[in-house]
Amino acid sequence: MSMINIETDKVVLDHGTGAKLSHDLISLITKTLGDAYVGQMEDSAILSISTGKIAVTTDSFVVTPIFFGNGDIGKISVCGTVNDIAVSGAKPLYLTLAMILEVGFPISSLMKIVESIRDTANEAGVKIVAGDTKVLNAGEIDKICLNTTGIGVFERAPLDCKAIQPGDKVILSGYIGNHSIHLLSVRKGLGFEKRIGSDCAPLNGLVDELLNSVPVGSVRNIRDVTRGGLAAVLQEYAQASEFSIVFEEKKLPILPETMMAADMLGINPIHLANEGCICLFVKPEEEEAILNILRNHKYGREAVTIGYVSDIKVPEVIMVQVDGSENVLEELVGATLPRLC
Repeated sequence: MSMINIETDKVVLDHGTGAKLSHDLISLITKTLGDAYVGQMEDSAILSISTGKIAVTTDSFVVTPIFFGNGDIGKISVCGTVNDIAVSGAKPLYLTLAMILEVGFPISSLMKIVESIRDTANEAGVKIVAGDTKVLNAGEIDKICLNTTGIGVFERAPLDCKAIQPGDKVILSGYIGNHSIHLLSVRKGLGFEKRIGSDCAPLNGLVDELLNSVPVGSVRNIRDVTRGGLAAVLQEYAQASEFSIVFEEKKLPILPETMMAADMLGINPIHLANEGCICLFVKPEEEEAILNILRNHKYGREAVTIGYVSDIKVPEVIMVQVDGSENVLEELVGATLPRLC
């Protein structure tokens, strides 16, 4: 195998042809992934599944900037997919990894991303079982796009968003808005990224510990608070349950620096994307036990109850403002921000 100098070489079209340069690049990627990769270089991965039901999700990732203060596109690609599997109630086991690369993309940067994928997959306890690499001419793609498909198994009954009931409490596992503000600050050179890190994290360990520690049915449903932010999640649940969901503005877990930056940019943190925050709907009698479990985990230390499901049979989201007045949130038609991921 010819050696690839990761300090000077860049991605070329022949890295995507399936010939020798493709094999060299794939070998470098799999070597870097180490024991996080268990594929056999066959056309299909052959996997062992021990249960009758599986969870499958797929997502594509285009992040600007691709590297940021405490993460990169590789970390996000693993976390985003692992978290989607976990909040369904399943245990994530396997990931596929597909890359679309722009000609000229530095191989040293690619290897840094692959190392991040490896480290995050190892933390989450998942294995990468298959992959694909394509190369496009300069200008046909913005540097790099990743796609990951996740497969998980159900060791318990799947969670169902229609299971939420009036009286259920709404809990957030941590701060909202930090991921979006961090990326926007890096883009715009605002300086907030030094004080506000992205919350990007694999949350399957947190979810698994919680579901194993409380009686079945205590957690009605869970959703990761990603694109569209908290407001989009609550709108989805209001529509699914056909009941109003009420939350208090003053209880929202928002860092002062995040609020300051959001005010400066003219945006509301409830619409901002997160990559390490989940929203939980739980039985009211289990609220305190669930909060204690979350707060004892490194990714749930800021967990807080923000509201409840009302018995009003109107599918809307109501925010109780700091002054006590109520405001019905309208569902956004489009994005309030440039695309972040």
